[in-house]
Amino acid sequence: MRHERFPENGNANLASSEARAVWNALLPRRGRAALRVAIAGSAALAELAAVTVTGLACEMIYHLVSYERQPELGPSLAIGLFLGLFVVLPNVARGEYSIENYLARAPHLRRTVSLWLGAWAVVLVLGFLSKTTGDHSRAAALATFLTGLPTLVATRFVTVALVRRLITPRSDSARRIHLIGYEDDVASFYATHDTAALGLRVIGVSTLRSVAPGTDPEARRTQLAEDLDLSVSVVRFLRPDDVFVLVPWAEVEDLEACVDAFLRVPVALHLRPGRVMDRFSDVRLGRVGLLTGINVGRAPLTPLEIAAKRTFDVVVASLALVALSPLLLLIAILIRLDSRGPSLFRQKRYGFNQEAFWVFKFRSMRSDAGAAFRQATRDDDRITRIGRFLRRTNLDELPQLLNVIRGDMSLVGPRPHAVAHDRSFERRIALYARRHNVRPGITGWAQVNGLRGETLTDADMQRRVEHDLFYIDNWSLWFDLRIVVMTVVARSAFRNAY
Repeated sequence: MRHERFPENGNANLASSEARAVWNALLPRRGRAALRVAIAGSAALAELAAVTVTGLACEMIYHLVSYERQPELGPSLAIGLFLGLFVVLPNVARGEYSIENYLARAPHLRRTVSLWLGAWAVVLVLGFLSKTTGDHSRAAALATFLTGLPTLVATRFVTVALVRRLITPRSDSARRIHLIGYEDDVASFYATHDTAALGLRVIGVSTLRSVAPGTDPEARRTQLAEDLDLSVSVVRFLRPDDVFVLVPWAEVEDLEACVDAFLRVPVALHLRPGRVMDRFSDVRLGRVGLLTGINVGRAPLTPLEIAAKRTFDVVVASLALVALSPLLLLIAILIRLDSRGPSLFRQKRYGFNQEAFWVFKFRSMRSDAGAAFRQATRDDDRITRIGRFLRRTNLDELPQLLNVIRGDMSLVGPRPHAVAHDRSFERRIALYARRHNVRPGITGWAQVNGLRGETLTDADMQRRVEHDLFYIDNWSLWFDLRIVVMTVVARSAFRNAY
């Protein structure tokens, strides 16, 4: 068994300054826990101060402009603190101010926006129930709402930047970890994890001795027990925060021996899953009834998220149909005048859970172009004059608002492809069919990034699929709203449209 992170010269004089520096780097220092708490507390106080000061400033400015006098600071300060607590306390409960959360690539913007809206909803409900909303200026409250969010977001990102800059593997607040496993497992861990970027300090590595094939099982268990006894002694001396057991899960007997050995040591014990788990960024232990398993992927949307997205779709699609009805009528008339045939065109597509439905579009090609499917190209002679304009401006997709109201589609989601396309690419592109885990959309993350039009190669479709899967894994109402806005104003949304 070999241990790393020790002075290389076993006969080194521990009184020497060099050896003392090595041991000081390995051994835990007093006050580490207090330092981590102080960093988290400072982050929480910074956000509390940002909300409180913003609310107080808006109240003072409003009174100075409207009444040319300062308001009473007591009630204004109490309101700011009250709102700030509804922002900070939920963050404390879910560990938002932990160093690990700041170092991770967490969706800070989305979480901050959601919490800000939730805090305001609670404050408004409590104000309504206590009949105190009339005691405060609506203009000052609106100003606080509009300016408080960017202030809170800026505070969060400044804090994240400071923590990421200050927390290094050498800093006292970094998590100190010890690794144990066979040589190949340790090498694989270092190859796939940048511990410095994760804010971790590896203070020790215990490499278990490999055994030759055919070795007597009892001799193997004896050797493993010796290695583990020595490793436990080292861990007791170094006192790391966490021990990672890198032994593969397939080695059940060795893995259980490691767990039994380190459960006797007061450290956090972690099992590193097999390589297949490295594919998933959000692996967690899950329980279904009394059955325990490793959850590597949740349903694309929770029931509450499904309800929110559906409400957003129905409300926006209904308003859009009413507001755009004159334009829709005009387009239908122009299509009929430009070429013979119906104004609307429908085609079978695969939707949610790969269930077929009829998608509606304004007809952009000649109605006598033939029934056989052939993807449109840049200079396709089947496209009519008005059809080319409709395709370039995305107006040909507007009838799909009917599909949204019917429940076949969503405003935002992976674009539904022709059935022939789906069947072809599903066999050639990994996880292509996962696009059907949510309702297809009139517009999507791939489309607003210019990934549309003819797919000449599998690589073209692969890029679209990657964007669609990113959307599924990172969905939020704000993401939907962002895509809807980009569909209308972003130049990239009209790229490759023909």
